[in-house]
Amino acid sequence: MADPVVAVLGATGAVGGVVLDVLAERDFPLRELIPLASSRSAGKTITFRGDELTVREATLDAFEGIDLVLSAVGATASRELAPHAVKAGAVVIDKTSAWRYDDDVPLVIPEVNPGDIDWHHGIISCPNCSTIQMVMALAPIERAYGIQRVIASTYQSVSGAGAAAMRELTRQTAAVAAGEAPAVEVLPRQIAHNVVPEVESFRPEDGYTSEEWKMAAETRKIMRLPDLRISATCVRVPVYRAHSEAVTIECTRPVDPDGVRKVLSEFPGVTVVDDIAASSYPTALDAGGNDEVWVGRIRRDTSADNGIVMWIVSDNLRKGAATNSVQIAELLSF
Repeated sequence: MADPVVAVLGATGAVGGVVLDVLAERDFPLRELIPLASSRSAGKTITFRGDELTVREATLDAFEGIDLVLSAVGATASRELAPHAVKAGAVVIDKTSAWRYDDDVPLVIPEVNPGDIDWHHGIISCPNCSTIQMVMALAPIERAYGIQRVIASTYQSVSGAGAAAMRELTRQTAAVAAGEAPAVEVLPRQIAHNVVPEVESFRPEDGYTSEEWKMAAETRKIMRLPDLRISATCVRVPVYRAHSEAVTIECTRPVDPDGVRKVLSEFPGVTVVDDIAASSYPTALDAGGNDEVWVGRIRRDTSADNGIVMWIVSDNLRKGAATNSVQIAELLSF
């Protein structure tokens, strides 16, 4: 069949811009690229593969003739627009939380559960960025040793809250350096020189944030482990790009660090950097700008039988969002 006509929904946003970069880098085959965004951005221009393209407004009838929509808008907009795109004949790969928990919508990490793409009904959901990098490490461990419990603590960059949060970190850092009081407008608390244990909104029923709930619910769905015991604490840190996670895993069978290093190093998309004698381990600076999930600090959990502890880092805008979406698209046939 002919190469698809592809629309990037939210093309002027932080994730949408990286989607355009990844499409170009991976030489994704397409007949035409259509950038879509809100009315505020309509009329702006973006550059794709050397061509200057005009951004169109993402209206309900903007999807005629489009084969594939890579959606990087908010959940509310996705709920409104995605069904119209599907009705017009497009397949939607959505990065928001709008569709992740629908039983009829596959939630896909291509290295982990590519077969779930086969039962989509027009919409395929891309998991949360913090979930993707954790599950990339959990999946090979689960296959080798079984997993019965997971405890995760995240150190999430401000880009996960969008371009406005990145600008806020810059302004606040400058204000602190100048001895001025930093304005707090985008994130719930000052982020410059601080860490904030509030990523997204609190759930009054259990005290977890929606981000923490997402990590648990999405991991269970992707890995088909509905009874997996999992708890997360998600924290925003003053880093521009790439999320880091400290994850403790309780396996069902005996496990050792060398075995875990082996199964992780053999898993596509995962790179192990773990030499404490040389202070060699991954950091956000190592992960920024590439598509790998980096794992280090692999060691026994001395508080539990069959336990392992590790450090996981990945670029939240690339593998955590744009690249994962484009990888899903590469598995589709048009």
